[in-house]
Amino acid sequence: MTNMTDPDRIWTEAAGKLRAEIGEGPFSSYIAPSAVRAEAGGQLILVTPTAYARDWVRKNALRRMNELWLGLDGLSRKLEVRCRAEVGSPAPAMAQLSPANDMSVLATAPTATVGPVTDGPRAVRAAGLQERLTFDSFVEGQGNAFALAIARQTAAWADGHFNPIFFCGPYGYGKTHLLNAIAWEAQRLRPDAKVVYLTAERFLSTFVRAMQDRSTAAFKESLRSADMLLLDDVQFVGGKASTQEELLSTLTALIEDGKRIVLSADRAPMALTEIEPRLRSHLSAGLTCPVEPADRMLKIAVAQNRLQALARLGVVSGEANPAVLEQLVDRTPGSVRELEGAVNTLAAAAGQRLSSVTLEEAQGLLGASIRSGPDRRITVDEIQKTTSEHFAMKQVDLLSERRTRAVARPRQIAMYLCKQLTTRSYPDIGRRFGGRDHTTVLHGVRKIEELLATDEQIAKDVEALIRKLRG
Repeated sequence: MTNMTDPDRIWTEAAGKLRAEIGEGPFSSYIAPSAVRAEAGGQLILVTPTAYARDWVRKNALRRMNELWLGLDGLSRKLEVRCRAEVGSPAPAMAQLSPANDMSVLATAPTATVGPVTDGPRAVRAAGLQERLTFDSFVEGQGNAFALAIARQTAAWADGHFNPIFFCGPYGYGKTHLLNAIAWEAQRLRPDAKVVYLTAERFLSTFVRAMQDRSTAAFKESLRSADMLLLDDVQFVGGKASTQEELLSTLTALIEDGKRIVLSADRAPMALTEIEPRLRSHLSAGLTCPVEPADRMLKIAVAQNRLQALARLGVVSGEANPAVLEQLVDRTPGSVRELEGAVNTLAAAAGQRLSSVTLEEAQGLLGASIRSGPDRRITVDEIQKTTSEHFAMKQVDLLSERRTRAVARPRQIAMYLCKQLTTRSYPDIGRRFGGRDHTTVLHGVRKIEELLATDEQIAKDVEALIRKLRG
């Protein structure tokens, strides 16, 4: 037994052994960003950047960590673990580890998320990222735990045993959140690395513009010089032959150079039948991580998390009545994104008196965001009929090839409602709208999402239709 008393030396040696035992990925994700500090009275605390990391360490590493520590510490002290929020401003880290051990990263305890990028080349790379979509704001549940663990390992630049990483699952359950979180954290851990995040739609439009401007060489270089490329909603390139060819070349070049690739889609790679086989094969070659629809417990946690975020911004004060929150979750079908919209509506309507709002008041405040009466299943046919009646047109017009604005906009609204109020996939909705391609449906859904924030009449029409459909 080694008899040491200097916490610096003890931590250096104990952490080195722990690193070898648990592997580089978990170590880099949960242990490396932490630091040892001494409390008054001599108590030693391992301070983690987040509560999530604290809980992971307690569950998976604390017992072994203390075994290693006690085997080295001549004073037989024991390590406790707390997150930074529990200990306030961190004291200088005691574990100034030797660069010779390649563990100098342990000497600091950086914040868990990165702030907005406003200058320099990183500002360009951060285009399209949302500041609030970090690991700290992601709520873990049974359906996304595996995907979250892989996302953390990827963001920590752990050894790339799997490349590319492919997240797949229904629309609105956290894939975009995970890709944003990976991008922010990867850039924080390696500030000099080039981390590029793009939606497939932006990849497509930028590539088309580059061909028109005869600047494809610059476009290729901007992507192939990336250390990590994150591409969201890959299904959107389906049916675009030249874009698929360019994407395949980009992926091949990055993989050959040992660069990291992270992608997402609404289905597993081999189910993307509109994408040509060679590209599908490359998408399937790494690790596929499903993101399952949220269960009731996860939805309640998401709603609580969103209200806590709004409380920190001063939008609301206090906590919502648990019965109100449960009813909100139970009567808000569809994606987590729709649930967050309902929570936002409740917060905006209730404001500082949130904690005193009763269930009956909440139903009145939320209107279309929460249904009264028993749940019932809404069908695509019902949505088409209700939409056509609302706009004084025939249902067959929604299925026709007509593209005039008087028909196209109601058709897009109906597609949007199908995605929000049913469990149908984009291809399935497309088939039920006259055999349209899934990319047409995706474009229509996104168009209405944009217009809801800027066009008051569209917002009123959508709200009225939801109210009618939900009775």
